[in-house]
Amino acid sequence: MMPPEQLIAAQKSLLETLFALNSKAVEGLERVLDLNIRTLKAAMQDASDATLAALTTKDLQELSSLQPILPQTVIEKLQSYSQHVYEIASDIQAEFVEAIEAHAAGTRKKAQAMVDAAARNAPAGTESAIAIMTSAMRAANSVYDAVQQAGKQAAGVVETNLHTVTSSALKATQTSAPRKRRAAA
Repeated sequence: MMPPEQLIAAQKSLLETLFALNSKAVEGLERVLDLNIRTLKAAMQDASDATLAALTTKDLQELSSLQPILPQTVIEKLQSYSQHVYEIASDIQAEFVEAIEAHAAGTRKKAQAMVDAAARNAPAGTESAIAIMTSAMRAANSVYDAVQQAGKQAAGVVETNLHTVTSSALKATQTSAPRKRRAAA
């Protein structure tokens, strides 16, 4: 059984980690809100510019030449917005992972220290019980490491897929815009 001082210290450490994670989550929310406000302002400015450009055209040919530019601009801005949101989420996730890993490492050290102390102070004849505890600790650490590695690999796959999708969308927009211009001419 864990002494009360160690239990209190463990709970305090966990609470400190949770408060730090809450702070990081709020920071991420602030960054997304700031991005949304900047995006809204830019969208309003773009709409204003597009409307003024349309109103100042002299003929239908000039108006139709503006048409292919607008969707490409919108898609590029959506891609940029998505990339910024992804970067914010990735940053916050990395900070969460770092904090959780640090807390888990501390907990693993403390648990190993308890097993070691139990092994040193164990009465004769309990060697097999200590060996089982030590083996269980190693197995739990191995499982934790495997899950952690799988999570990192999954995050890498998601990042690669996001880049592939956004690049494909941008390329599709860029190849369709010249065709629309040729059709308008």
